[in-house]
Amino acid sequence: MLEVCIETIDEALQAVQAGATRLELCACMSEAGTTPSRGLMEAVLERTGVPVFVMIRPRGGDFHFSEDDLDVMCRDIASARAAGAHGIVSGALEPGGAIDFATTRQLVESAGPLPFTFHRAIDLAPDLAQALNVLQTLGVRRVLTSGGASSALVGADAIAGLVRRAGSAMTIVAGGSVRAAHVAELIRRTAVTEVHARPTRLTGESHVTRDVLLGGSRPGMPRSELDAEAVRALAESLTTLG
Repeated sequence: MLEVCIETIDEALQAVQAGATRLELCACMSEAGTTPSRGLMEAVLERTGVPVFVMIRPRGGDFHFSEDDLDVMCRDIASARAAGAHGIVSGALEPGGAIDFATTRQLVESAGPLPFTFHRAIDLAPDLAQALNVLQTLGVRRVLTSGGASSALVGADAIAGLVRRAGSAMTIVAGGSVRAAHVAELIRRTAVTEVHARPTRLTGESHVTRDVLLGGSRPGMPRSELDAEAVRALAESLTTLG
């Protein structure tokens, strides 16, 4: 299973054409992903033929959410479900990095019956094994992780430990700079059956004519976008592995 993270309708179409078998739909990847708009959810779900899991995160920054944040997240989950999403991707941490049990439980309950993926916030937890145990008790179906490392390949041994601990009760998804050149080694070392990736490239030339900042950036400057060819190479590598 190749899950590709996308943030626009164009990226969604390119990812599926390149071989993605599931999409994680986010907004604002410059902030590591936030909740996409209802319109984008509907457009992606209508125009792609693969499962679409929707990120639920009301803002960038940390993963410790207030009661008001949680209210928004539960409303967004209901919106994603109504739009036809196939799964929810979310999660919450305590200030010290441990799993926020109460908040995550409410998110999982709000997502039902959709499968719930706890995202890479787990990589900030001080004890990954303990965090996984907590998520198992909450009924989390999938956990996306780099093994607490800078990339999934660097964290491969830790991911392998989580796969063994999870057994058949939960799916561990390896994510974090996953690329075609090393995906075979990653799978061999971890025994994961699902990988997550967002290979990117910068867009072309700048079209900025004035030195004006809008929201901390200059509109028209080159930006990061999905590298469809890297997705295709990754998909082909996985096909070779069978």
